[in-house]
Amino acid sequence: MIHIEETMKAEESLEIETHDDESAGPELPSRRPPRPSRAPKFALVVVLVLIAAGAVAYKGISTRVRAAAEVKADTYELAVPSVALVQPKRSAPQAEIVLPGNIQAFIDAPIYARTNGYLKRWYVDIGGRVKAGQLLAEIDTPEVDQQLQQARADLATAKANYDLAQTTAARYEALLKSDSVAKQDVDNAVGDARARKAMVDSATDNVKRLEQLQSFEKVYAPFDGVLTERRTDIGQLIDSGSGSNLRELFHVAAIRTLRVYVNVPQIDSPAAAPGVQAYLTMPQFPGRRFPGKLVRTSEAIDQASRTELVEVDVDNPTGEILPGAYAEVHLKLPSPASTVIVPVTSLIFRSEGLHVGVVRNSRAVLVPITLGRDFGTEVEVVTGLDGKEKVITNPPDSLVQGQEVRIAEPGASQWGEP
Repeated sequence: MIHIEETMKAEESLEIETHDDESAGPELPSRRPPRPSRAPKFALVVVLVLIAAGAVAYKGISTRVRAAAEVKADTYELAVPSVALVQPKRSAPQAEIVLPGNIQAFIDAPIYARTNGYLKRWYVDIGGRVKAGQLLAEIDTPEVDQQLQQARADLATAKANYDLAQTTAARYEALLKSDSVAKQDVDNAVGDARARKAMVDSATDNVKRLEQLQSFEKVYAPFDGVLTERRTDIGQLIDSGSGSNLRELFHVAAIRTLRVYVNVPQIDSPAAAPGVQAYLTMPQFPGRRFPGKLVRTSEAIDQASRTELVEVDVDNPTGEILPGAYAEVHLKLPSPASTVIVPVTSLIFRSEGLHVGVVRNSRAVLVPITLGRDFGTEVEVVTGLDGKEKVITNPPDSLVQGQEVRIAEPGASQWGEP
């Protein structure tokens, strides 16, 4: 621009000199025409340069404003977490829980010998069905037989002595009336007769005892059932009594009805009351259900396992269910209508306790809850939720009370839906 101004000044000086020359002499016919002024062109150039500079400046300012707006939008996007909501499910009025159970015979008894001797013969082997009072085995007891014979002889002697003492006492009492004998002799005779009577009673009881022992030579079934064990054989020495040092002869189990013992968790113990319907499933009978009923409870919580022991009775008319087997017991327990079920991914573990997040007015609200049963991927909420609110699933660890959130899936109603 400086060069242009210098050029224009030089041209103006030349025009002034020419004008002076013309005023000094006459007008010459060969005079050149005056050049047009270049000022408008210069102004136009200046305007164009200013417009270009303004456009460049405006473009830079606009770019910076747009970048600042984008940074602000990204910052807000990161500051407000996006959450997905699910609708809690109502629990069924009647819930079914599955627990392991131990099947036991309704009556189970080991059979021991009540007399000493040798096994003479047995009549029922393992697996045999027996009736109450059925003969299972016979024991040969020669020592008991000899003792019984001796006791009977002692009883006969005692009776003879008693008869003699009784007769003597009667005679002395008759002589006393005529003062033929002293009163002391009469008392001695009467006392001897009473002593003889006691000896007769003792001998009689001893005979009955040995006769009872002799009756134990035959072993009978105490109730209807099945013989599950036979631990003796012909010729073996039999010792009477029971205990760890003695061997039982037989083992009998009543399996017409079976007892199934189940440990119910403490949370379900109030609903596990007598009369609750149940059924069994076993791996050896796929697809089959064996109905039963809860008949009694222990009315106490075990401190070690925090469970309540309950008994479920199951009919077993065909005997296909064997005692000692493992079974899964399905208990149909009534559940409160106010409980709801949520996915485990919605639980928030904090030092203050267990919470779930709900959204109210676009802000997160942490609601304390109490859990009930655990179904694996789902849990039962006993208190804290009424089932109408939607809970946040997979909440971020940084979620706090009252934090603004953005709903990612406003149309979600149930978890697991496509």
